[in-house]
Amino acid sequence: MDTWVWWLVAAVGLGIPLVVTAMPEFGMFAVGAVAAAITAALHGGMVIQVVVFAVVSVALIAVVRPIANRQRSRRPVHKSGIDALRGRQAVVLERVDGSGGRIKLAGEIWSARALDDERSFEVGQHVDVVEIDGATAVVM
Repeated sequence: MDTWVWWLVAAVGLGIPLVVTAMPEFGMFAVGAVAAAITAALHGGMVIQVVVFAVVSVALIAVVRPIANRQRSRRPVHKSGIDALRGRQAVVLERVDGSGGRIKLAGEIWSARALDDERSFEVGQHVDVVEIDGATAVVM
């Protein structure tokens, strides 16, 4: 059997852990094995085949991995639950002060209290939600 066939078998063998473990490094090694198979098909010597495998594999790991890690870290974070309510604006429905009140936040009526106990907000004013404390929105 020709050497290039063995390199293709190695590429498939390296592709299996890629699928099973979702580790992209195995895919990069598989691409290196395909490059070595092409080198073998072009009648390159065994030393050249191994060098091509190593260079292509290491180059892919050195170049592609950092790019993939940067892209993974740039994904927008989708906020949900109370995290999505922080920073939103609300309308005061009942006077809000340090002891309580009511606001309309994201289409729902919430109990609210002012962040600063000495501050109060009148009906119709717009307030910013600083945090959610249990079932109470803390506003300013």
